[in-house]
Amino acid sequence: HFLNIILLVTIILLVNQTSFSQSKEKFELISVNFNGNSALTTDLLETVVQTKESPGWFSQFLEGFTGLFGEEAIYFDSLLIPGDVNALKTLYESRGYFENKIRADYFLNEDKEVELTFNISEGDPAVFRKFEVTGLDSLQNDFRKDIFERIAVDTSEIYSNSEVERNVTVVLGYLKDRGYVFARAESPVVWVDTLNNRADVEINFETGKKYTVNEVRVQKSGDGKAEVDDELIREIVGIDSGDTYSYINMRRGQIRLYRTNLFTSALVSAITSDTAGQQVPIGITTDIGKIHEFSPEIIMNDEDNTFNFGFGLGFTKKNFLGDARKLSLNLSTAAQNVTEFITNPSINDTTFYGYADARIIIEQPFLFGLPIDTKLETYYTLQKRKAEYNAILYGWKLGFDFELPPYTYFNYFTTYFNVEKSRYKFHQKYLDDLKRSFLVINPEIDSNYVNLPGVSENINAVLGIGLGANKTNDFLFPTRGYNLSLVVEDGNGLAYLAIKTFGLEFNDPIYYRAIMNFSYYLALTENENTVLASKVKTGYIQAYRGNQYDIPLNQRFYVGGSNSVRGWNTRQLVPKNSRFVLPENPTNEDIESILARGIIPGGFFMLEGSIEARIRLLGKIGSAVFIDYGNSWNSYSEVVWDNIAVAVGFGFRYYSEIAPIRVDFGFKYYDPSDRRSIFKKQFWGEIFQFHLGIGEAF
Repeated sequence: HFLNIILLVTIILLVNQTSFSQSKEKFELISVNFNGNSALTTDLLETVVQTKESPGWFSQFLEGFTGLFGEEAIYFDSLLIPGDVNALKTLYESRGYFENKIRADYFLNEDKEVELTFNISEGDPAVFRKFEVTGLDSLQNDFRKDIFERIAVDTSEIYSNSEVERNVTVVLGYLKDRGYVFARAESPVVWVDTLNNRADVEINFETGKKYTVNEVRVQKSGDGKAEVDDELIREIVGIDSGDTYSYINMRRGQIRLYRTNLFTSALVSAITSDTAGQQVPIGITTDIGKIHEFSPEIIMNDEDNTFNFGFGLGFTKKNFLGDARKLSLNLSTAAQNVTEFITNPSINDTTFYGYADARIIIEQPFLFGLPIDTKLETYYTLQKRKAEYNAILYGWKLGFDFELPPYTYFNYFTTYFNVEKSRYKFHQKYLDDLKRSFLVINPEIDSNYVNLPGVSENINAVLGIGLGANKTNDFLFPTRGYNLSLVVEDGNGLAYLAIKTFGLEFNDPIYYRAIMNFSYYLALTENENTVLASKVKTGYIQAYRGNQYDIPLNQRFYVGGSNSVRGWNTRQLVPKNSRFVLPENPTNEDIESILARGIIPGGFFMLEGSIEARIRLLGKIGSAVFIDYGNSWNSYSEVVWDNIAVAVGFGFRYYSEIAPIRVDFGFKYYDPSDRRSIFKKQFWGEIFQFHLGIGEAF
């Protein structure tokens, strides 16, 4: 018996040890699958479960080899499954699928690997039947009417928590913008009729009392606090004693403070702990930076549809002559051919093309006591195009940026007046090439009669208006919504009226110029890491007095570049030799007119567009695949489909905290000026184009 007892104890210990050892064994989770889901995508379901699929062997190798890149293997933990099932059920219920059923099954193979599958029966969704709001009886009738109009729901729409939360936010925002500081909402109550798949929602609000502002307190800190008066800060914010409390007015006042560039930090908030009766004080807390700033800068931008890199030096005096006015003195130079400029940084060198600029700017946040951001600048700019011209531009510009009321469709409105003197001196080689093209098309013309003027000079006075509606959800990486902008300009109309008033001659063209740009963004996955973006841009210039071909070069349209058709370099898609065609029996004046058209590149009608798939790959790294199209013409009547250039390509993005840094590789898929097959062209010289950019292409 004693030996039997010893043997039994030994067996028990061995079994326990074996079980314990097995429980400590690791099984790699090689796949996590979702079966039966159709209403919700797998990408979305993956975001709510804690159980994650193990990375591939290469990622594991990188992690083990470097310790910095790649990811470790992930092992199966059955204790996570109940929580994952509940998370999935909760997600489905939040989307109206209250009758969902979810079961988790897993399979262990001989290689110590696990495959986990969530089997889902979604059921039928419930739609909204009733959306009832209570607790608003104390409000005046027009307030209640406004609220009910804003929260109306479609009774054929599937129930979703996000729609309920949106309506709660709308009501609370409305109340807090109209004096109800302590307005709050109770948790929504949802009744589900599973027989008819209907959902009834009831939300009760407590409005509290309506408050007015009894005082505005200012608290200052920072190096420049002695230079800025409390009253100026109150004036910028625009909230006075006796005003109805409004959250949106506080938020707008805070934006105004930041726009002055006086403050390194600013906060406008209600001091609810000091309410008395039905009055609440408003606190403005600011940190004021240095009033005088002297700052070098590195310039990286996408002006002229190409990447520019250079250096600048600026001096700023804030609160110049009071009233939050700002004086800026800026010097800058930038190159488009970056590598050549770094090795030999000289604007006079023949290898350089880019610009140098000097300007003086005065900005102020108010005009005649109204919140109109006003900007006056004068400038002197040197431009150099490697194959075309050297230019001198100087003039002044006065601009007004209007603050629009909340809830308007357009959220951007600006107007400006710009007077500019321009002088373009064209390169001799560029003129010789134009002359050669003209004579090839018109061989009957004696070359001695073909004289191209090497200089073009203009004075241009432009009055412009810009409108914009930004309805996207994010500035740097929009995934939903659209962006619409419209710019309309009149060239020389005011100058003509002013000069004719004094009985003087005016020989420059009078014209109008319009540009419309529309972009749209659609998330293709629930986690919004894959986005389809599209753009259409068009522009038109028409002279209604004088010679259209005397319109200055920098007012014309050019297509091609890092923000345009990316298979071409900047400004490469311009009207070609069609402008050299002469009428029958041309006179010398006809020849001179045609030649004048040919000297200055650029079109008077422009169309371009893009379709781009943007994908977030890993963290801040992203990629893109795109199709671009477009061209420019002398007139919209010249537009034909087979003259529209098409480019395809791909690129990579690094989403920094400031802006995306973009690398794009574009390929000429269809070139209207060279219709040979893409397979018959040289890759480097005729097909491929590289672009480096800041920010998304659109």
